[in-house]
Amino acid sequence: MDLMLKGRVALITGAAKGMGPAITKAFADEGARLALVGRDTATITCVADEIQVAGAEAIVIPCDLTEADQCDRAADAAKIKYGRIDILVNVAGGSGPIGKTGVQTSPQEFDDIVKLNMNGCFHTMRAVLPTMMHQQYGKIVNVGGTFGMRGRAGRMAYSASKWGLRGITKSFALEVGSYNINVNCVAPGMVDGPRFRDKVCADMAQRLGISTEEAITRHASDYALKRVSTDADIANACLFLASDASRQITGIDLPVDGGWAML
Repeated sequence: MDLMLKGRVALITGAAKGMGPAITKAFADEGARLALVGRDTATITCVADEIQVAGAEAIVIPCDLTEADQCDRAADAAKIKYGRIDILVNVAGGSGPIGKTGVQTSPQEFDDIVKLNMNGCFHTMRAVLPTMMHQQYGKIVNVGGTFGMRGRAGRMAYSASKWGLRGITKSFALEVGSYNINVNCVAPGMVDGPRFRDKVCADMAQRLGISTEEAITRHASDYALKRVSTDADIANACLFLASDASRQITGIDLPVDGGWAML
């Protein structure tokens, strides 16, 4: 299926870590022109170089997403380069404290993850929306999480930040729909990769006295499809919501979790 993304300008945060490279490369493969935004420009540049070798267009823009003025400047730089901004994909985020109850979570830990996962998306959305509203076209995809749909013991701070992102997404969707702008949220479940294996599963393995592989199997057993999602699964969902195939979909949470959040 041709998603008609060729030539579209996509600003992507979190392009270099976790599921970010897979999402970035998926948009590059569809022919989108990319503005890759974040603090770790050296790592982001490696991703940009790789997709440029494959024939895609990409620029790297330094930006601390928790600083509103830097997000404004990043959006301006993307528009100066490409003349427009069609798509925003907010991938950047953090996991916060793992295995800590709410009582054990420090105020600083709570503030840090809420600032990154909520404020960062708010700043970038606020930065790109004037351009999208002017051109009467835009697609915004925020990457949330299923713990922001059902909650999770031991992940209170992270869950709070993703619940908040859902509210930001839905409110913006209502506010900008009349400008032909779709705002949606992809909610991954556990996604196989270093963070899942080295943090989440390692924590479970230590608590229960089992191996990391046994922890992975236990996680998979919670899902209807009995398998853990891959970064490609998340990338495909982002492509769909950034395309005109989803023209009549806005304000939704799309779980990509093998069947957990909604069961």
